[in-house]
Amino acid sequence: METGISRETAKQILADNFADWIHELNLEILEVGPEHVRAELPFSERLCRVGGMMCGQSLISAADTCMVIAVCSSMGGFSPMGTVDLTSNFMRPVISENVVLHAKVMRKGRTMAFCNTQITGRDSGKLSAFATGTFALAPSASVQA
Repeated sequence: METGISRETAKQILADNFADWIHELNLEILEVGPEHVRAELPFSERLCRVGGMMCGQSLISAADTCMVIAVCSSMGGFSPMGTVDLTSNFMRPVISENVVLHAKVMRKGRTMAFCNTQITGRDSGKLSAFATGTFALAPSASVQA
């Protein structure tokens, strides 16, 4: 059964439930579906290391955030959860361009959700990294849309 949330609800979940430094990434929610989220991470010198490369820490933080929102969408609203495992694979640098993240829920059970995120350069369209995440779902948390 498909649930899903609106783009506006996804933005509100991001605003209300994440640390202030995550807000400083300025993630823009582009699209939300029943089990996926597409978002854009704007290029910023503050998120770069040598040579204008977006740092892995900013990419993986954005991926984790997008996966949480994708899980929330699959549940129809926000519910507390915790990251159990987060694995990243970096294949090529993102240099001086925005990043597009596409997070998908691969499987969601009663207590765990499994997700992946593709990370691409917006202009190049090249896959730069991907992440997988496992999330522990709060067993008795009420869903708040």
